[in-house]
Amino acid sequence: MVDSRSSREGRAIRRRRECAACGTRFTTYEVLEERPLRVLKRDGSAEEFDRNKLQRSLAVACAKRPVSAREMDSVVDGIEEELSRRGEDEISSLAIGEMVMEGLKPLDHVAYVRYASVYRNFQDIDEFQDVVHELNTRREEELRARGQVELPF
Repeated sequence: MVDSRSSREGRAIRRRRECAACGTRFTTYEVLEERPLRVLKRDGSAEEFDRNKLQRSLAVACAKRPVSAREMDSVVDGIEEELSRRGEDEISSLAIGEMVMEGLKPLDHVAYVRYASVYRNFQDIDEFQDVVHELNTRREEELRARGQVELPF
């Protein structure tokens, strides 16, 4: 072995090797094989965790909003890291949905409400108003904490 270093954001080890017989150099990658994570759905069924599915749902919520692909990937990365840190074999879709909403909340309130409306299956306008009221209250608290209270019109 000639050289060894971390690769793919720490998920693999890249090793540069040299054949003792002929001197040819080649590269190998050692990747940690993870147990597949199962997502327990509301209807009782289970399926394997799919990063692409999570990315698509974020893309739908953030459509025509000022949220970059990099920001959405960062949310997905954060969720995957949290799932990995938990070390569980199964997780409920409800828990993943809550993680998505927590990731969307600081990025874009409209995307957050869009996702929440589908995730929480809003049935009427009152449920929308409750979420918007919660967001406005949180925003006012943050502004007050920074000493920047907005004056009413």
